[in-house]
Amino acid sequence: MSSKRIALALRHVHFEDCGTLTEVLHERGFEIQYIEAGRQNLRDLDATAPDLVIGLGGPVSVYEPQRYPWITDELRFLERRLAARRRPTLGICLGAQMLARVLGARVFPGPEELGWIPLHLTREGAMSVIAPLAAERTSMLHWHGDTFDLPAKAVLLASTEQVAHQVFSWERFVLAFQCHPEVRHEDIESWLIGHAAEIAATDGASVEQLRKDSHYYGPTLAACAKLVFTEWLESVGL
Repeated sequence: MSSKRIALALRHVHFEDCGTLTEVLHERGFEIQYIEAGRQNLRDLDATAPDLVIGLGGPVSVYEPQRYPWITDELRFLERRLAARRRPTLGICLGAQMLARVLGARVFPGPEELGWIPLHLTREGAMSVIAPLAAERTSMLHWHGDTFDLPAKAVLLASTEQVAHQVFSWERFVLAFQCHPEVRHEDIESWLIGHAAEIAATDGASVEQLRKDSHYYGPTLAACAKLVFTEWLESVGL
């Protein structure tokens, strides 16, 4: 039997993977297991067994389960996960929206953000594990059209001028990012191909600018994000 700890990642599109978090997890002795949303069964999966659960990004909306029935299964999986207190769970983009919904918050269409925009950390954020993501240290990739209300008992850690709720924590064992700290600049071409229609439909966005900014800001974000992921894992005992 493997002695490695298990990180279970809920993946919605293949190129939106764990990114820089991959290296951090491997360094800490984790085996990453991907569950492909919409293709693999979440109903019978033990939500409490993995040492860590990660909900990744994707171009669908939490409030459209009639179009994508697997959304209901994923929400229920996360409900089971959070019901077992003190089980570390990380959400990124769609994963963060899923967590917000499970925690009772409204998820809804919001200002569209597609591009590199620095985060504004709250007072609590500046004193938290996400401190390395402050605007004076790095920029951040945003790629979303939905947003959410802040869940009850959650602590807001960061915002942007357009979107108030960018990063939140909940009971220390849940950390959720509306943005994409995990992105690696060397992977950006897959994003540009996979989201070509979305880029073309977004005012002010272009393949050329996204590529240029990703290669400019990406290496610094990767270094800062690794610090964040490492410190958060240590804070939850992983």
